[in-house]
Amino acid sequence: MSLPRAKLVKNFPGCPVEATLSYLDGKWKGVILFHLMEGTLRFNELRRKLPAVTQRMLTKQLRELEEAGLLSRTVFPVVPPRVDYAMTPLGMTLKPVIRAFAAWGDDYVFCRPEGRELRMASDGLCAPVAALQT
Repeated sequence: MSLPRAKLVKNFPGCPVEATLSYLDGKWKGVILFHLMEGTLRFNELRRKLPAVTQRMLTKQLRELEEAGLLSRTVFPVVPPRVDYAMTPLGMTLKPVIRAFAAWGDDYVFCRPEGRELRMASDGLCAPVAALQT
């Protein structure tokens, strides 16, 4: 069985885009970083912002982002336990990338009751986005 792309970071034969995406691959990593751009959040605050993610998957994605050095995890010795997540200085360098993703989505991804579609805003050309529908 092949290793996930995130585990191959040290052996990349590919381009810088592939290497960069290896840190953001995973359905929720970009979204987590987007919400952490606003500031420090606790685990349950992140869960409320991402209602479709399971606790297990959120924990996994947070651990991978922490391992990559993109976010920090602070545990406070109180009862009940309190854990805060924040972007590290290295993670903050991804803000322009995350903002670019958000701007592109605002401009070209349109949500309707029957699903999402990609569309050129200027000429009205549409294409269904089956890959985005989960």
